[in-house]
Amino acid sequence: MVDTPTADNPREPDISHENPTRRDEWFGHPRQLARLFTTEAMERFGYYGMRALLTLYLAQHFLFSDQTTTGLYGGFTALVYLTPLIGGLMADRFLGSKRSVKFGAILMSLGYLTLCFGGQPAKPYAMIDGQRYEVVQQGAGENIKQFVVANGAPLQIKGNEDKSVSLLAPDGSEARKIPAGGFEAQGERNSFNVFLLLIGLALVVVGNGFFKPNISTMVGTLYADGDRRRDAGFTIFYMGINLGSLFSQILCPLLAVGMGSWGGLGWWAGFALAAAGMLVSWTLIQFDGGKLDGVGDRPAGAPANRDYVIYVGALLAIPVAWFLFSNLMNYVKPPEGSGFVGYVTTLPIMGKIMFGTFLISVPGILIWSFLKGTKTEFQMMIAAMILITFNTVFWTLFEQAGSSLTLFADRNTDLSVFGLFSISAGQTQFFNAAFIVMLAPFFSIMWNAMARRGVEPTIPIKFAFALLAVGAGFLFLVWGTQFAGPDFKVGLWWLAGLYLIHSVAELCISPVGLSMITKLSIARIVGMMMGVWFLSIAVAQYVAGLVAQVASVETVGGQVTNLQVSLNTYVGVFTTIGWVSMAIGVVLLLLAWPLKKLMHGVK
Repeated sequence: MVDTPTADNPREPDISHENPTRRDEWFGHPRQLARLFTTEAMERFGYYGMRALLTLYLAQHFLFSDQTTTGLYGGFTALVYLTPLIGGLMADRFLGSKRSVKFGAILMSLGYLTLCFGGQPAKPYAMIDGQRYEVVQQGAGENIKQFVVANGAPLQIKGNEDKSVSLLAPDGSEARKIPAGGFEAQGERNSFNVFLLLIGLALVVVGNGFFKPNISTMVGTLYADGDRRRDAGFTIFYMGINLGSLFSQILCPLLAVGMGSWGGLGWWAGFALAAAGMLVSWTLIQFDGGKLDGVGDRPAGAPANRDYVIYVGALLAIPVAWFLFSNLMNYVKPPEGSGFVGYVTTLPIMGKIMFGTFLISVPGILIWSFLKGTKTEFQMMIAAMILITFNTVFWTLFEQAGSSLTLFADRNTDLSVFGLFSISAGQTQFFNAAFIVMLAPFFSIMWNAMARRGVEPTIPIKFAFALLAVGAGFLFLVWGTQFAGPDFKVGLWWLAGLYLIHSVAELCISPVGLSMITKLSIARIVGMMMGVWFLSIAVAQYVAGLVAQVASVETVGGQVTNLQVSLNTYVGVFTTIGWVSMAIGVVLLLLAWPLKKLMHGVK
């Protein structure tokens, strides 16, 4: 605690005439927290701004299919959660948090800048019965139409409910009908531009591994052991995440694709703004004016001559990430009837790594706990692993926001705001951050008030409510689709309602997860358990991409061929997701009492 200056202490200046807040404090916390808060806010500004664009960029600029788009997005976000395990280890053993954060910031900035060089949009074409046809587009926005050029004449492409495709003559008559599976939309892409895309994503992934875990570690070092301000300090710090993401998810899509009648400056502008935010984050740490001296320095006794070895190793990891992304893009589903074994053997390399590591680590740690721990410790570890598994399910469903829900917003949502102006599909992701900023203080007050009265829900019940709520959000949106207009689009506020319900769900599970791990884990392996926690989220991100692939619809030139088919597809998938999530939430509610016994008083 900070000593309070008094007139009886001649070594301390008399500041009774000044503001009671100490000059070396910021809202009652170490002043360095303000710089770290801003650094994290600008880093999240860059990351979430880029993420708001990524799915639409893949689908509309590179003309990847929905399956490739959502699979690549899921793989990217999975690695974003996996690499901090290695970056945190390198900082703890060799670099220190500050050097790691600066190095990570540089790589992420370069990654966002690399995404700016997407080149010309991919050129659409179609394969019909093994023959290639040129595809041209007319109109813009909601009035865009696609045509196949056959024998010099344009035939409009129209998707049908039975998945067949009709080619319409200029008078509207059906010139040709192609059965389901006979029409394959493709995009002619510059291979170098695709290479740059994957390199940019790889730079972000590796850089994030060094930045993300270590900026939080620096905040922790501001407080001595037992300092009661620590939790409040982290609460302030994490508010920077939501503030940064809130503004970037408005501004980056605005520059990239515009708003209303303004078409924006282009994809490059949105990614450039993300890079600018990341550069500001790096500047705050690199040129700190001595304000962060002693914060996040190299560990005592760590050799300084290992730095360049680690930097070179990180750079060598970039082509490894590129290879994983390339392998993911080239994934081909196994033929029907292959069974579980066929499915597992044909998984992309990233999927095998994710699932294999998770399926080995969970039972492995439990076996170790049984052999090395006490009966109580073993039971607490069982409870922790069960909750980690349910946490994986939650994030799998919640993280549809950046993939299938963004595509739904683009295709089947009326993005008009009270008829005054329209937002872009990427900007709909700002709803979550806005609701978190508004609701987080209320939830903090509510949990504290319930705790004082002894009625605060247990951790399993909070987790169960989160699963029930995420399912309820999807079912709420499905309900709204009943009121879709003749254009097969639902009102924006139904989507906003989903994000409101999902934000409530997030506040029930996200803030208590890491705390739960530290309380239930055996002290000797708490670091390993933290790794399993983040691994579970990485697996969830990957599986979220697989779930989003189920909602894939036929597109030509980045546009769906039949909005009714698109709406029906999303309704079917979201309905299934909603009821499955609700059912799993009920299962966890039933397990809440036995889990409470296994937790031995941990709340």
